[in-house]
Amino acid sequence: MLVIITIFFLIVMLIVGVPVAFAFALAGFGMLFFTGMDPRFAMPASCHAIGSYTLLALPLFILAGRLMKDSDISRRLIVFIMSFVGRVRGGLGVVNVISCTIFGAISGSASAAIAAIGSIMIPEMVKQGYSRGYSTGLVAVSSILSLLIPPSIPMILFCLTAQISILAGFLSTLIPGLLMMLAYSIINLIMARKMRHLKLQPRKGLGESLVDIAHSTKMAAFALFMPILVLGGIYGGIFTPTEAAAVSALYAVLVGMIIYKTMTFEQMRLSIKESMITSGSVLIMLFFILMVSRTMVVYEVPQHLAHFVFDLTSKKWLILFFINIILILMGMVVDDFSGNIISAAILLPIAKSVGIDPVHFAAISVTNLALGNVTPPCAPMLYLAGLIGGKLPLMEYGKPALYFMVFGALPVIFAVTYVPEFALVLVNILLN
Repeated sequence: MLVIITIFFLIVMLIVGVPVAFAFALAGFGMLFFTGMDPRFAMPASCHAIGSYTLLALPLFILAGRLMKDSDISRRLIVFIMSFVGRVRGGLGVVNVISCTIFGAISGSASAAIAAIGSIMIPEMVKQGYSRGYSTGLVAVSSILSLLIPPSIPMILFCLTAQISILAGFLSTLIPGLLMMLAYSIINLIMARKMRHLKLQPRKGLGESLVDIAHSTKMAAFALFMPILVLGGIYGGIFTPTEAAAVSALYAVLVGMIIYKTMTFEQMRLSIKESMITSGSVLIMLFFILMVSRTMVVYEVPQHLAHFVFDLTSKKWLILFFINIILILMGMVVDDFSGNIISAAILLPIAKSVGIDPVHFAAISVTNLALGNVTPPCAPMLYLAGLIGGKLPLMEYGKPALYFMVFGALPVIFAVTYVPEFALVLVNILLN
């Protein structure tokens, strides 16, 4: 009963806006105090977890994403993609979607994608006749693609908590991410047909188009090589995800300062400072969540939740449906970092009890909670896009974003949930 009361107050604290780290700290120390459990039992395990070598990938990928924002990589990627589809009606929206996808393969951060891509694409889309609300909403929902295309920071957190292979986790969301990218692009092209005020760039002949593509490819060559370097190195066995994160950060500095000459020492200093602040807050949050999780395991909370679900139904498809609803609701009130840690600690045992592969569940969790970044009331990426788009009223960009969530993201989520091959086929081919 005490554990249930603690969970209830934890949920209330998260809903009313208490920072996640503080909410879990209060819940954790409260559980230790009222249960009489020795803190020396719960806290060392949390210290050991956040001190792991694998977790070092997290601050390094955060740093890499921040450095890439300041090194002109994002603008060159956009110019490259525009040379292919920029002249099609609705093509600029497709450029937006694909740019966020490629940026995800570099940084693994949704906020970095919004800052880097949104700050360029929103003004350009408005200039070409898209409404500011539509442009902002599209950037917001496209940013979550950065969390599905490996390397993904939320996936690293899930895999560390669940103690499963990070490489397998990365592969599990690659196909879902590409499917969502395709769904967003199609929806955008359909909606663009109704936009009569779009300014289309004049079509060029084949020769001129090839010259543009060659020029943009040359401009973006070093930017395009980055995901090849990172992902090729990981899956080629050249370096671990942690080493890949270090390589990506170093590569961003070299490209920005030596090749493109767009980054100054002051910008690099600020990038490192902001990355340290972000990483520190995430690690503090992770420490207290793991402490609460360990206490819950001792009191068999996951097992009790599993029994509760099984009392409602024993049908696997219905249990999966309930898990999806829980994850979607969780995504509305907590960020995807903490949400995936909670999911791995509490919901994964339920999923495993009905025969769901842990890697498959990783894809279900990360895909659901990525959507939570743009579903109110929490919706940090939706609000961040609104700020970058010009401090618009929520409804002005929330409504177009809703179309992409309902008709683009949700079908992919349920496809991944009920067709395990979407998550596991690459894992089985490349890692088994």
